[in-house]
Amino acid sequence: MSDPIHHECGIALVRLKKPIGYYLQRYGTCLWGFQQLYLLMEKQHNRGQDGVGIGCVKLNMPLGQPYLFRERSADRNSLITVMEAEFRHLQELEKKEPGLKENPERLKAAFDFGGEVLLGHLRYGTSGAFGSGGCHPYVRRTNYPTKTLMVAGNFNMTNARDLNHHLIERGQHPVFDTDTQTVLEEIGYHLDEAHDDIYRRERGTRPGPEIPAIISAELDLVSILQKCAEIWDGGYTIAGAVGNGDAFILRDPNGIRPAFYYEDDEVLAFASERVALMTVFDATVEKVRELPRGHVAVMKCDGSFAISRFAPDRASTPCSFERIYFSRGNDPDIYRERLRLGANLVPQVIERLDGNLDKTVFSFIPNTAEIAYYGLVQGLRNLRRHEMKEDILAAVKDGTLDETRVEEIILKTWPREEKIAHKDIKLRTFIAQEKGRNQMISHVYDVTYGQIQSDDSLVVLDDSIVRGSTLRDSIIKILSKLNPRKIVIASTAPQIRYPDCYGIDMSQLGKFIVFRAAINLLERRGMRNRIREVYEACLAELQKPVREMGNPVKAIYSPFTEEELSEEVSRLVTPEDIRWKGKVDVVFQTIDGLRDAIPHNHGDWYFTGDYPTPGGYKVLNQAFVGYHDKVAERPYDTLF
Repeated sequence: MSDPIHHECGIALVRLKKPIGYYLQRYGTCLWGFQQLYLLMEKQHNRGQDGVGIGCVKLNMPLGQPYLFRERSADRNSLITVMEAEFRHLQELEKKEPGLKENPERLKAAFDFGGEVLLGHLRYGTSGAFGSGGCHPYVRRTNYPTKTLMVAGNFNMTNARDLNHHLIERGQHPVFDTDTQTVLEEIGYHLDEAHDDIYRRERGTRPGPEIPAIISAELDLVSILQKCAEIWDGGYTIAGAVGNGDAFILRDPNGIRPAFYYEDDEVLAFASERVALMTVFDATVEKVRELPRGHVAVMKCDGSFAISRFAPDRASTPCSFERIYFSRGNDPDIYRERLRLGANLVPQVIERLDGNLDKTVFSFIPNTAEIAYYGLVQGLRNLRRHEMKEDILAAVKDGTLDETRVEEIILKTWPREEKIAHKDIKLRTFIAQEKGRNQMISHVYDVTYGQIQSDDSLVVLDDSIVRGSTLRDSIIKILSKLNPRKIVIASTAPQIRYPDCYGIDMSQLGKFIVFRAAINLLERRGMRNRIREVYEACLAELQKPVREMGNPVKAIYSPFTEEELSEEVSRLVTPEDIRWKGKVDVVFQTIDGLRDAIPHNHGDWYFTGDYPTPGGYKVLNQAFVGYHDKVAERPYDTLF
């Protein structure tokens, strides 16, 4: 993605099924579970670099011994920072107690992350604090293990402010920080209620030390999470652990956020991406399963495991951006889908080239568009093969198929592929306020010189175009130095027209290049009153109950064809201060092309404006009001 947008989060959960000593005998280390957690996090490092957190719950710890642990960091290279610190700590323990690593019972007691339930999180924050205090997991501590709770997740709740008000109405005093804190407190409240109901029933009928075991056995996490989810609106995968060793992971009813799991007789593990589990546990694709939407997986402290529905069935709308960009491309299905996304752009690209492949060079913007680029090139080759076949058949039919004609057909130019764009550096925030920032941004990308002639067209594939600022300030400027006849930027994603509110940092309408294009066209065609009408319609929508809200913002785009919007985007991303006299064309994937390539992930509200939950429409309406009123905050930060 040429425009850097932050997104998603990654979660990892490892639940060991055997005693710690088993892993020493089987794998030569008591820390096998901790190592697997680290690997799962490293394999999902693409999902968040703001910070990391790890947590551990140890089963059956003696009274008086701690049982729940957590470490977090928001430093640069935070995953390495946290893991190296823990291994250094282990080395210090080993110096004080030689042979500790080969003593399962002592290592479990001495090393914070030597337990059976291990939770990891990679964070990108869309709101809240950005220091280590904003990193997951969040913890709610009490003197009762069955009330102590640790939570981490990949989610955004559209109604976080309402959820906080809900807590206040109960008489609580929530800290207004993030929706993560709200989720923690909501689960914690119902966990307290369930604990106390059992405790009050048993109190006075049996000795106090016997009651915790009864509570652990009867604690019904499915019922607890059912009550919580009744008021949640958003996309979420939430993982957590109770102090007694019960663990859980649940996925929103629309399946917006991903979750997968692997199980064998040694371990039960969950992650945000399937290929992470496949790689770490050397598992075939059939062995890694998807957690069904609207279901929760519960692993009790006694080792029992079950997946149960916790929310009513809703339409399946998994995030399509997972497939286009966010998830790792080595997943077998995602790889095929990205190839198809590239291939589906062939007709539009050929149209922009007037069918002339002979004088065209194809490349891509590193690095996430690479797989789709292979699909585009394969599609072009298939097109050329089809043309050759038609030419041969025509020559046979009219009797002109001689040696000269065969050579003409066979030697007809094939698509030229070159590595043209190179991402050279990553600018650091210390220059963000300097006067020369724009000039420095123009050097984020570099190019391969000497491969483009002045009569060549250059087609560069990008996986998506959000703001267009990197195209305008860097990519087009640097590509224009090659002096091609034309530059075509092809996006494997359709036009991004509407904000996200389910965990991706794309929430402010005014930053979208396609939205700005539509506004420009309205003003140029004397339709500025349409902007005011939509503003008033959004205000009216915000007065309705959330479940009755709709999408008035579609009226901003409705007067224009996709081609008209693309043409205006092309104009907007063409820098005014370049001497190059060629033309820039921007083409986008069609919605039909998207759905053909990605048949199962139907979450396309960014492109269509059709949100899967009521809260999405409220965020959209607030986003347009914020744009009109020049409010800089994200709509879900100021909402409700």
